[in-house]
Amino acid sequence: MTSDVGISVLIVDDHPVVRDGLRGMFESAPGFTVLGEASNGVEALERAAALDPDVILMDLRMPGGGGVDAIAELTRRSARSKVLVLTTYDTDSDTLPAIEAGATGYLLKDAPRDELFTAVRAAAEGRTVLSPAVASRLVSAVRTPRAPGNEPLSAREREVLALVARGTSNREIARELFISEATVKTHLTHLYAKLGVKDRAAAVATAYDRGILG
Repeated sequence: MTSDVGISVLIVDDHPVVRDGLRGMFESAPGFTVLGEASNGVEALERAAALDPDVILMDLRMPGGGGVDAIAELTRRSARSKVLVLTTYDTDSDTLPAIEAGATGYLLKDAPRDELFTAVRAAAEGRTVLSPAVASRLVSAVRTPRAPGNEPLSAREREVLALVARGTSNREIARELFISEATVKTHLTHLYAKLGVKDRAAAVATAYDRGILG
């Protein structure tokens, strides 16, 4: 992190008014420098590669390239920038994929200014920041018991499971799929819950039994 400019920020949002508002807010606060803006995920990847910001403030739903795909690609590239999602949506279908893709934090746009500044500072240090609404949703998603086998595995969970069936370690799976070991463990936790099993061997056996693995 460059001390002479403080924390450098890239703002990604498809609404010019939102970008202007965020730029004004950060430029008026000590310790932050806005390096640039992008209006969609594709542009965000180009700007991130060119500017190398400490933190990227990322909206999720944008025409021309969404935030989750951009976050996943930044993770795949092992980008130095930390991604703080800043969106109006707190549904499970938005929250979980963004976190799994590699976002460092997730805030809603109605967050108070001081909370946003604190979150950006924390993200720059690599600490996870979740708005209370999002945190409670994530806890519920992890804790809610589901009837085993009723929920289909996601494409990524199937990829992880296929590698597990080949005897691949978590570290090797992470390397193969360009994700972190923590994300591999998250996928395993989810697929164990969906299959109603408690370990790798049972997951593989159940998957073959149900025809998920051929």
